[in-house]
Amino acid sequence: MEQIGIKVQDEIIDLQTALDKSITDGEPIYFDNSSDSLDIIRHSTAHLMAQAIKELYPEVKFFVGPTVDEGFYYDFRVDSKIGEDDLKKIEKKMKSLVSKKYKFEKYILTKQEAIEKFKDDDLKQEVLKKLDSNELSIYKQGSFEDLCRGPHLPNTKFARYFKLTRVAGAYLGGDENREMLTRIYGIAFADKESLTEYLTMIEEAKKRDHRKVGKDLDLFTFDEESGAGLAIWLPKGARLRSRLEDMLFKAHRLRGYQPVRGPEILKSSLWKTSGHYANYGENMYFTNIEDECEYALKPMNCLGHIKVYEHSVRSYRDLPLKFFEYGVVHRHEKSGVLHGLLRVREFTQDDAHIFCTSSQIKENILEVVDFIDKIMTKFGFNYGMEVSTKPDKAIGDDKIWDIATTALKEALSENNLEFGVDEGGGAFYGPKIDIKITDALNRKWQCGTIQLDFNLPERFDLEYVDENNERVRPVMIHRAILGSFERFIAILIEHYAGEFPMFISPTQIIFIPISENHVDYCKKLQNELMLIEVDSELYDKNESLNKRIRNAEKQRVPIVAIIGDKEVEEGLISIRDRRERTQSTLAKNEFFNLIKEKMSEASF
Repeated sequence: MEQIGIKVQDEIIDLQTALDKSITDGEPIYFDNSSDSLDIIRHSTAHLMAQAIKELYPEVKFFVGPTVDEGFYYDFRVDSKIGEDDLKKIEKKMKSLVSKKYKFEKYILTKQEAIEKFKDDDLKQEVLKKLDSNELSIYKQGSFEDLCRGPHLPNTKFARYFKLTRVAGAYLGGDENREMLTRIYGIAFADKESLTEYLTMIEEAKKRDHRKVGKDLDLFTFDEESGAGLAIWLPKGARLRSRLEDMLFKAHRLRGYQPVRGPEILKSSLWKTSGHYANYGENMYFTNIEDECEYALKPMNCLGHIKVYEHSVRSYRDLPLKFFEYGVVHRHEKSGVLHGLLRVREFTQDDAHIFCTSSQIKENILEVVDFIDKIMTKFGFNYGMEVSTKPDKAIGDDKIWDIATTALKEALSENNLEFGVDEGGGAFYGPKIDIKITDALNRKWQCGTIQLDFNLPERFDLEYVDENNERVRPVMIHRAILGSFERFIAILIEHYAGEFPMFISPTQIIFIPISENHVDYCKKLQNELMLIEVDSELYDKNESLNKRIRNAEKQRVPIVAIIGDKEVEEGLISIRDRRERTQSTLAKNEFFNLIKEKMSEASF
């Protein structure tokens, strides 16, 4: 296996850089599918793609081409319109460049020399504005070169297992007020088998796309007239969501949480006190009421819960206090990032805030982690945890942040719970534990979060009376397990491919009467099922039996019941269990016992 780089401490260095700097020690990086190796492979494949684009479209100007979680991309400006159909042409050119084994060559310029070199390239001038160093590296292979820190492969022959995945638009520098560039995404691996496996997963993901499945099953819709990023829940989707809400409501109450509800709009003065106005204002919606006072739609639920806490004098005997709410929040998301239910402008959080003493931090963090474990296990998700530390944009002094971050890490470490660290990824008011789940296609999703906050209690002067009759600051734990109902349901749809477990399925049973004579019996069964909170539908249209059965199967319901003369006369139900792939005929009491058993899973 060939070596393609060296890792020195946390820095990945390619072989040319190691040679230039006379670096001989460090951890070798080999050409394989390890994360460090893939970073080099994908970065180099991005440059390979750019070289191919330049040879096909000589007038092209390039902006940036980084690696990302899903592979790599390059942003560029080109006179020709490039669409999905052009990707094969670019791939073909890339393959021809691979065979020529162009070396990735590195050379150094001063910043002023780079400015002069790229004087006719306005996109490169944009990149140079963001670079502080006076010494810049450029990587060149064949006819293509670009400003780049590396690392890169020795030559293009290593970048042979790739696939260009999609074309998109991207605003220059992410600024929606600037021009739209073309962006091409791609993926690359060290071997053909891994690439094939990934592409197979992508095809399966397309079939499971929650936007497609949601449309097929009539769960939700989006309407341009109503506004982008604002989901409209149809009856079936609302039933699914309601079942999830009911399950969580009961689980919260059993764990000592009290339901509360805060306003969806609050005076801006409160958001200024909290720090949201200064640190999060660009993501908020503001309005003036009667020209005398500015208000803001809440982007988070924490201030409403702070107001609940302030309502009474609190004693140490009252703590911990756990308030929860299905809080509707609004956030200003750019239109380019909206994505079905995964990225919306209005969503509902399964939000909770725990007010506790410093000595109660660990036990409450662990209680939340246990709650998370119960929920993720119920839905068949594996998950990991990551402690996110102080970001650049933050409130409070470093000492408070250190105390809070240490408390989170110790709560996990002392209970042998594994976690990673995301430096600088915390909320502006406190560090957090992010919950990242892995679905049936082995994709990772950010969902729940546990945030430890000493700053908001200080800013709002929150207190409780301790055992010495002294006033003390409580600690505030922000906590959402699903994250938002919208995002979690999107993940569930794709995880199950619409084949929901019976306890949350929007429709548990579809009844298909063979003739009109059997409709009344079906309706009677429907009414009895409703009494035990089971939803069913009746397919009694004037269509053939086979067509009705096919249409019912397309709805992916757990059970299809076919009712004929025998069933009506003898009080039977003939069922097809979609999940277990079985058919059986049950007496009425057996049928209801089976349904109750399947529905009994609706608890955490």
